[in-house]
Amino acid sequence: MSLKKLTPDSYRVGWICPLEVEQIAAMQMLDEVHSVLEQSFTDHNVYTLGSINGHNVVIAGLPQTGNCSAATVVTQMRMTFRNLRYGLLVGIGGGVPTETDDGVIRLGHVVVSKPIDEHSGAVQYDRGKAEVGHLERTGSLMPPPAVLLNAAQSLAVQRARIDYDPIWRDTLRFNTKIRGQRQFNFPGIANDHLYQPDYYHQKQGMSCEKAGCKPEQRIKRPVDEDDEEFVVVHRGTIASGELVIKSASRRDRLAQRHRVLCFETEAAGALADFPCMVIRGISDYCDSHKNNSWKGFAAAAAAAYARQLFFHMPIELVQDSPCKPTPFKLPFYLPEISRISKFIAREEELTRMHEALQSAAQRRRVAVLHGLGGIGKTQLAIEYSDRYRKDYSTSVWLDARDETTINQSLLRLATRIDSHGASVNYISAAVQGKDQTQIVAAVKRWFEEPENNYWLIIYDNYDHPNLEIAGTKNKDCSPLPKEKTPRADSVGLEGEATSEPYDIRKYLPEADHGAIIVTSRVSLRKLGSCIQIEKFQHLEEGLEILALTSCRENIRQGRVALANYETTRLRQFETDSAAIELAQRLDGLPLALASAGAYLEQVPITCTEYLQEYQKSWVQLHEGTSELPSYDKALCTTWNISYTHIEKQNSNAALLLRQWAYFDNNDIWYELLQGGEYKPDWLRDLTKDRLTFHGVMKLLCNHGLVQASLLDTPNAAQRAGSAGYSVHACVHSWMIHVLNQHLCEEMTRAALHCVASYVLEPEQPESLSKQRRLLRHADRCYDMINTIEVRNEELELTYNLGSQYFFQGRFGGAEAMYERALQGLQRRFKKAGALLSWALEGRRKVWGPEHSSTLETVVNLGLLYYEQDRFREAEAMYERALQGQEKVLGPEHPATLITVGNLRHVYASQARYEEAEAMYERALQGFEKVLGPENPATLNTVGHLGSLYTSQARFEEAEAMYKRTLKGFEKAWGPEHLLTLGTMTNLGILYSEQCRFNEAKAQFEQTLTGYEKTLGLKSMKTNLNALSCLQSFGNLYYKQGELQNAREYYIRAQEGCLVVYGADTPIHRYVTYNSRVRSA
Repeated sequence: MSLKKLTPDSYRVGWICPLEVEQIAAMQMLDEVHSVLEQSFTDHNVYTLGSINGHNVVIAGLPQTGNCSAATVVTQMRMTFRNLRYGLLVGIGGGVPTETDDGVIRLGHVVVSKPIDEHSGAVQYDRGKAEVGHLERTGSLMPPPAVLLNAAQSLAVQRARIDYDPIWRDTLRFNTKIRGQRQFNFPGIANDHLYQPDYYHQKQGMSCEKAGCKPEQRIKRPVDEDDEEFVVVHRGTIASGELVIKSASRRDRLAQRHRVLCFETEAAGALADFPCMVIRGISDYCDSHKNNSWKGFAAAAAAAYARQLFFHMPIELVQDSPCKPTPFKLPFYLPEISRISKFIAREEELTRMHEALQSAAQRRRVAVLHGLGGIGKTQLAIEYSDRYRKDYSTSVWLDARDETTINQSLLRLATRIDSHGASVNYISAAVQGKDQTQIVAAVKRWFEEPENNYWLIIYDNYDHPNLEIAGTKNKDCSPLPKEKTPRADSVGLEGEATSEPYDIRKYLPEADHGAIIVTSRVSLRKLGSCIQIEKFQHLEEGLEILALTSCRENIRQGRVALANYETTRLRQFETDSAAIELAQRLDGLPLALASAGAYLEQVPITCTEYLQEYQKSWVQLHEGTSELPSYDKALCTTWNISYTHIEKQNSNAALLLRQWAYFDNNDIWYELLQGGEYKPDWLRDLTKDRLTFHGVMKLLCNHGLVQASLLDTPNAAQRAGSAGYSVHACVHSWMIHVLNQHLCEEMTRAALHCVASYVLEPEQPESLSKQRRLLRHADRCYDMINTIEVRNEELELTYNLGSQYFFQGRFGGAEAMYERALQGLQRRFKKAGALLSWALEGRRKVWGPEHSSTLETVVNLGLLYYEQDRFREAEAMYERALQGQEKVLGPEHPATLITVGNLRHVYASQARYEEAEAMYERALQGFEKVLGPENPATLNTVGHLGSLYTSQARFEEAEAMYKRTLKGFEKAWGPEHLLTLGTMTNLGILYSEQCRFNEAKAQFEQTLTGYEKTLGLKSMKTNLNALSCLQSFGNLYYKQGELQNAREYYIRAQEGCLVVYGADTPIHRYVTYNSRVRSA
């Protein structure tokens, strides 16, 4: 008999089972099994489809336990089955042996989530803010939907009125004669044992009887004979977390704090974005005595309860209320780029693009527009999207110049989707979470939705590709040469900026629908259909651009006459015949023609006079840069003419064009240039107020050299600064190679001060968007900073640049900047104490003891004493600063919390653990409240708290802290960020301390692989965290008696410590001892 086959839209309820035993139980509860359906290649779940009492159900398992796995399964399930209304998270859990209205919770009972007081029915107990002595939960998970709560209540009423238990009856649906279903037998009340909380299991891997656990340590509890044929159900709060609870004391402590009845590990992931009811059969008591003897029946009891709910849910509500489809239409809006008002159509190219992108095949279509810079690729892509806008529900533009800019574009797009009423939960969560990896994944998922299949994406300026396939590079997409600093001997303008090659494919939606346009200077046949964009071949097209951009009708008349010349034999160019010669000299280059036209619009001269200026500028340019190709000379010559005229009108505007070479070409905004103490007089005058700044920019825009940019949302502008201005990449090359043939130290310093002064501490809430906006300008400073001598007052700015790179995961740049700052600071270290003491006294006299500058100096003096191990003096300074900051700034100001953190380090260094813990928890509470639970400062504090617990042998609490830190860092920075790897090392050390050797080994191996990939083998030898991991790995092998393996890692650590610390230092002597003695 063939199975019934429905459509994906016919299913309304999702049933999620974490474990294999739970999936078997769920399938046994179906009345009818349906045929499997096709699903997208992006959906990796395996589904069992069926029905219960007329309700169509989707059953899915998890590849592994945990919140992250549950979230992934739910996300993919909802992509395939778009009409799912809610879910059931059904399986086993650890019970709290407390008393409820239905009696004492015992093995085999069922706990069901139900909102009580401030709780929604489920609580993530390992997330929250720290109060003194405990962690206070913040936020809540999604409550069960009303239809399931009503069904649960109806079921409870029915069971109270009948003389049999339908849930117990459904636990008997298993054929226990089959080997695979014997585990679902009821073990019997006599096998339900609860031990004293402080009595631990005697031998791991064995039952209590075989391990010799003493029966007298069991707690005697009354037995209800009816429990043999009745499943007791308790309704209340269920706790979800990443850590499996195996400690009775921790179980009771958390249960009392959060008033929970049961612990499990998946609900927080599922309930983040999907209304579910959590149903857990009790298989253990969350203590060291837990075993598998009750696992099968507990899974059966939970599944039986879930089955009975379907008999109390109105079928009409479930089956006839399709969920509201997600809207995928966005208004046509391309604010990030400056579009020319009148486009000279390239009809042949537009036709080829239309053929490539309108294929009837059900697949993703990609057109690659490639050609020289400034040839018009971007404008052609925009013209296509405008001309065929009715064919697409959404058209978006992404700056694909490098990974920084494409991530910024995706962030703006996600914000736009979220703000246009699209009501997509995963987009909203990504925007609110501010995690770039999550934002990229969410936007890709939005484009991959089956119903969102008529979109167009433009990936613009992908000029530095790195497409490797099976270990070989695509010969058609080798990276372009890169230019580091302004120099006179450069040839060509193709390598105007530093852009790291990257693989764009990870940013392309993985779907068999939609259309993509990629613009590049490189042919990319591996991506799609290639269309080469060349210079204008017909003279009348060049004249048309000149006419439109200069607004001169006589040029247009000349163009018309030329077009009809062959037939009329008439010449009507007496009005301004030089226009033809000018168009010929500019050789069909759109950017050069537009620049010349913009100049002619601003300056009342004839084309003949412009040609004379052009020839003079060409000769001068040729003398200075004779090796420039003629293509580049034509462009630079037109810009030189405009520059000369601008210089006469406003010298500050001309100087800004030169200064721009020391910034990135994209996104110069008022606040950026306004910052910094070191600024030349002209720049100070230009940024004295917004009106002056925008007036200068308007002048440059009128000459066609600068384009005004728009931010996508007002809120984004408020967070990251005002709207900015950009220049074409070729114009920026002209600024670098022609206007700045020799490096100007004054302009280099001005750029450094503007950029580095704008860097914010990562703890500040508004810093993320500003850091992303600033990163490309930081890259330019990085290129140039080695060409100047960094002054003492600029050391802090250099350090700020290093911090910018560090918190963006750019470790090479961070290391270089830190080393540059360190070289200067070491020269000043010996005098630092005297200077700080003198500064403190001076500021105290001038400003008073509680002025912010005075308090800052007090903190710096405390830092100095701490580095010198003068803990008492450091403590005195920190306490003095803390008292003042609490009074002046408030107890929750970030500066105050940082001082609290400094004080905790002093306490921990002196083994004053109780005082240190109080400071850690206070800092954590403050950072959570002010910055949020996933801010780097918050996660760092959680990690330090884990280290404190480790030093006190409070291993379970330490593990919870480390895992929370690790999860946060992985989400924020990725699995190979140095902060993530440092936390992994700590977790490995913790496992080693607990003799969990296999877990420790796996942790260390994964960590070292991450260091090798992130730093490289050479840099690993000088990275302190990597050396610590090597040393700890050696200690692990030493504990296991594997001396040869221990020696290998000890020697690697010894070599690194010799480089970092020198030979005659305590640390080097220690690791040398390990390599020679402990591993002998």
